[in-house]
Amino acid sequence: MQKKIVTLAIGAALALATTGAFADDGGANTVRLGMYFVHFDANASNITGPFVPPGLNVHVDNVETLYVAYVRTLSTHFNAEFAFGYPPLTKTQGRGPATLGSVPYNGQVISTARWFSPSLVINYVFGDANSRLRPYVGVGVNYTKFLARQSTAAGNAASGGPTSISLPVSVGPTATAGLAYELADRWHLYASYSVARVNTRLTATTAGLTRTSNIHFWPNTLVISAGYSFGP
Repeated sequence: MQKKIVTLAIGAALALATTGAFADDGGANTVRLGMYFVHFDANASNITGPFVPPGLNVHVDNVETLYVAYVRTLSTHFNAEFAFGYPPLTKTQGRGPATLGSVPYNGQVISTARWFSPSLVINYVFGDANSRLRPYVGVGVNYTKFLARQSTAAGNAASGGPTSISLPVSVGPTATAGLAYELADRWHLYASYSVARVNTRLTATTAGLTRTSNIHFWPNTLVISAGYSFGP
């Protein structure tokens, strides 16, 4: 199902790009710099595995990080955006029983990870080229790779010893809506809101014992940025 959705998202993006590329002789390049404000609308299946009590779950904290994007104008109404952020440190808290035996669990930061999550999006921009304020919407594909995955001291204590963590790569659709405002001939301000589907499977291994949980992140992202346009 995930592959089908990603294929549809890629197909829609390519169709929009093909439609727009012949509509006008666009070509301006824009570099954007700003901030991501990421709210994780995450849900996870209860952790399962040896010696795991019922109702054990996790919660992912929200983060902020640097936003960088390169945008290529395809025509008056279409552009292609490649965006990514500096890999932020994301903390995962335990949810469920207050303690596991005598070890605190609920509300404890049990693991941390960084993630690199670039997106390729085709945007449709409303209005004409002379409009100072132009709304836009876009669809595309998101790739998320989890880096520096670590179990904390609290996580190791809850698991019964040093624990390794695996979080496979996720590929899924993304959608965005935003506003572009022209400050000057080459300078713009941008505000956008994006949603992506990021699914992965947490595997925690302690002394040969494996516990798992399926996590669906659904990051909702507000971006505030400025951009400079250049070149033909």
